[in-house]
Amino acid sequence: MVISNKPLRFIIATLVACLPLISFANPEMDSVKVKTEVAHESAEAAHAEPTDVKSKIKEFINHHLLDSHDFTLSVNEETGEHYGVSLPIILWDNGLQVFLSSKFHHGEEIAEHNGNYYVLHHEKIYKTQADGELTEGENGFPTNVRPIDFSITKSVIGIMLVSLFMFLLFGSLAKSYSKNNGIASGVGRVFEPLVLYVRDEIAIPNIGEKNYKKYMSYLLTIFFFILFLNILGLMPLGFNVTGNIAITVSLAILTYIITTLTANKNYWGHIFWMPGVPTPMKFILAPIELLGTIIKPFSLMIRLYANMLAGHVVLMSIIGLMFIFKSWIGSTLSFGLAFALSILEILVAFLQAYIFTMLSALYFGAGNEEHHHDEAHH
Repeated sequence: MVISNKPLRFIIATLVACLPLISFANPEMDSVKVKTEVAHESAEAAHAEPTDVKSKIKEFINHHLLDSHDFTLSVNEETGEHYGVSLPIILWDNGLQVFLSSKFHHGEEIAEHNGNYYVLHHEKIYKTQADGELTEGENGFPTNVRPIDFSITKSVIGIMLVSLFMFLLFGSLAKSYSKNNGIASGVGRVFEPLVLYVRDEIAIPNIGEKNYKKYMSYLLTIFFFILFLNILGLMPLGFNVTGNIAITVSLAILTYIITTLTANKNYWGHIFWMPGVPTPMKFILAPIELLGTIIKPFSLMIRLYANMLAGHVVLMSIIGLMFIFKSWIGSTLSFGLAFALSILEILVAFLQAYIFTMLSALYFGAGNEEHHHDEAHH
């Protein structure tokens, strides 16, 4: 695929313009002092609170990578007081159970609602008795019943914010087209080159002039959705949405469903009855080809999840080195390396959105590939 110079120059210019904001894309230094999540006092499996700096940094990184049932902005280590917003807990447990996450007191207390008792353990909700005791199995994980959880978590809040931002942004861009005879105006002009790039350099070359239009809405949505979520994950509020495998699984399943439902008969013919292949081999290759259709979206899921998760872990680990070295030389080197890695993470945010969109377009193109005349002679 040939990348045109104009959109590439725009992306580079955008990255350069964002450089002054990079220092704000890291967690605050004091945040490594966040008090680790504590299990209920009566639980036998409760863990002691870490006291050394390395353990606190590790706990903070683990806490950041997990989804959260509340929105904590800061924690006072001396008083243990949390500052943030409680989010709604929505459970299905013999009926709908709705209450605020403040009942858990950040995992330190048992939540009672309608005669049911729940415990928040590593951001998972378990049903317990009044004593709040969790029963551990042989693998070390609780065996208590987990109600179906429809809660509005921090990742869901991030998805809602990005969705609202996209709706307002591209809604204004569409209105400017209609008002100005196809000429963009306002803030939408900043993103117009990216829209054209997705169309001209991703959709058309991989899907074709004939069929690309019916996939453009999905490709544009998935590109900007992943891009904005990746950028949101670099901000101090600590959203780690694309580092959540449940999110990447959902996106990959969407691509698989669209590919499966819109593929033509030639696509399925090449899977179940490959032209030019001896008949006995077709029975052997058909299950393999069918399995390949499932492996493709699986690779989409793992690629996005692993890259974003690894980026968060490495970046926050390097920031944590500042508090381990406790010297101006080591801390300065760690800060410089974290700053450079933050810039690289912005590039990765664009790159992962591009890769996911491009591979989705490749799968759509394979599903709409026309029958070649030379294959009819085999």
